Amino acid sequence: MRCSMCEAHVNDALRKVVGVKKAKASAPKKIAKVLARKDVSLDELKASVAKDGYRVLDVRSEPYTKKGFFSKLFFLA
Repeated sequence: MRCSMCEAHVNDALRKVVGVKKAKASAPKKIAKVLARKDVSLDELKASVAKDGYRVLDVRSEPYTKKGFFSKLFFLA
């Protein structure tokens, strides 16, 4: 990602994945944070981003601390 339009494209691509509640991309940091249900797979997120011409280079996943339906947090770089 290089600009705010890149951020918007990545956000839109991630939000299209069923089960994604929030997506927040940052061009300066070159990361995207995604809050999604437990059943959302990394492959789904990567494929959605790839359709728009972007690629995921690194991933960190951690449980979301708030209990409830949405409980997986991804960091895509």
